[in-house]
Amino acid sequence: MTRRRLPLLLAALTFVASTGCDGIFGVDLPGGAAKGPTYHVTVVFDDVLDLVPQSAVRVDDVAVGDVEKITLDPGTFKANVLLRIKKSVTLPRNAVAQVRQTSLLGEKFVELSPPIGEPAEGVLADGDTIASERSTRTPEVEEVFTALSALLNGGGIGNLQTIAVELSAALSGREATVRSALRNITELVTALDQRKNDIVRAIDSMDRLTKTLATQRQTIADALDTFTPALTVLADQRAELTKLLTHVAQLSKVGTRVVDASRADTVATLELLAPILDKVVAARTDLSKALDQVLLLTKLIPRAIPGDYLQLYVEIFLNPEDIGATAVGTVQNATGGKKPKAAPKTPAPTPLPPDGGTLDWLIGRGLS
Repeated sequence: MTRRRLPLLLAALTFVASTGCDGIFGVDLPGGAAKGPTYHVTVVFDDVLDLVPQSAVRVDDVAVGDVEKITLDPGTFKANVLLRIKKSVTLPRNAVAQVRQTSLLGEKFVELSPPIGEPAEGVLADGDTIASERSTRTPEVEEVFTALSALLNGGGIGNLQTIAVELSAALSGREATVRSALRNITELVTALDQRKNDIVRAIDSMDRLTKTLATQRQTIADALDTFTPALTVLADQRAELTKLLTHVAQLSKVGTRVVDASRADTVATLELLAPILDKVVAARTDLSKALDQVLLLTKLIPRAIPGDYLQLYVEIFLNPEDIGATAVGTVQNATGGKKPKAAPKTPAPTPLPPDGGTLDWLIGRGLS
């Protein structure tokens, strides 16, 4: 028995010595799922735990390859894991990688999958690299138990009962108020959610306003510098401005009293002016013609009598019949019902003489 066991013991010692300090984890596993045509992809991990070469590469829990080599990048202290994948497996270029475990105490493997929350892009090809931003690992059992121990021993689990008791005591008798407050908060949050587009638009408008103010900063500073002397002058003239406003107030009071006192007389005067204004409006056509004659006369005089000055006596006759029937009735009532003597009619305006005219010509036309 001793002779039979000695070769086995020597073989075991030789195997352990050959593995060195790494132990059994330094020995590559035999076999692998990558059979036939393959392509290589490098995945950069921050930590690969105890992942070893020949570990499986899975997609949707189906073995599609294996780990060919694991190296350490001395510059970044990250692990570069070279994967050998079957050529028949198609993955997007932005695929993600994760070091997982088959069971609680099972072996590690690398899982490849399309990205979550973003569309797939391109096709993963030979020589591509999956960066560390797209690689993760699952927590170890030791890490889970360590965190659980910290929570149970040094955490706040023991205080949960105290918190529950104090919370119940604080809300005792105030359930309706708290319920109403929660309902109001819910309505407020709902209203804010419905108006989020308006809020975003208002924030964008405020951002544009602040940018505009920032570009006009020097102009605003100059305006503020200009306002300072103006405000100083106003402050120095405050007493005079106050006095002026006081006098204006007194003037408004006096004006109010004057208007109130003369209101009746003003109304009566306007009522007396009303018939006169009506007659003027009725005779506006004839007055316009008379003014045209006067304007014509002012044009004839300088051309008929040249000189520095001229004394002229003019008589203007107004015929009530030409002014209007209303004016005639008024004149008849004023004369006792008798029609007054008709005044000579003013001759129609005549054109100017071709040579500019003379005084003899003006007298000859009956305008003296």
